[in-house]
Amino acid sequence: MKRSAGGCFVWLLAAGAAWSQAVNSRIVPLHPVDELRLTALAAKPPHEAGTFRTPDLVELVTLDPTIKLDIRYATSNNFLGTPVYTQARAFLQRPAAEAVVRASVNLRIMGYGLIIHDGYRPWYVTRMFWDATPNKQKIFVADPKEGSKHNRGCAVDLSLYDLKTGAEVDMPSGYDDFTEKAYANYVGGTTEERARRALLRKVMVEQGFQVNPTEWWHFDYKDWKQYLIGNVRFEDLGAQ
Repeated sequence: MKRSAGGCFVWLLAAGAAWSQAVNSRIVPLHPVDELRLTALAAKPPHEAGTFRTPDLVELVTLDPTIKLDIRYATSNNFLGTPVYTQARAFLQRPAAEAVVRASVNLRIMGYGLIIHDGYRPWYVTRMFWDATPNKQKIFVADPKEGSKHNRGCAVDLSLYDLKTGAEVDMPSGYDDFTEKAYANYVGGTTEERARRALLRKVMVEQGFQVNPTEWWHFDYKDWKQYLIGNVRFEDLGAQ
């Protein structure tokens, strides 16, 4: 259990906890993470012209303390095999965050809770991922020249847990799988796994999200174009 901003108590999944699925796909970073971070922090996001909404990033667990966090990039259980985030936290732009909470409420009626793997991602982390990844595998990471919907605070990576047991449910693949098992319409896996994946998709779509075709866990909020690429570090988004 961990205290978050606003005094709410929230569930935080510890690295190596029994119900956390291990990442099946990993790469060896081209450079040490500390070196990648220094280079990325010194760089600047791409310039964007136009009229955008004022950012209003809100920490998900302050809106719904039943949401569990399994922020893989703050642990070694991710595709790079090493911590990248300095804090295990999840933020979204307020409209997207409130939509996730509505999805959480609807899922609880059906016996499930939400596990968040990632939300808002500072642009410098996207740059780190890009610089860490060999060219032949760059198709799996966002190009920092374009930024990502995660950088805009309008993308969320999530899955389900069973309210009765508190355990993460099985899906056709684990999080950050780099194979076709991760596809939203993958026909393999068990009937139960596909049904849970379909339920998650249905509930999220009802709240204005669209699934990424190659990542069943990744959902983009409908208003993502209305927000600039963000580069504010977690440490600067309020105290835990």
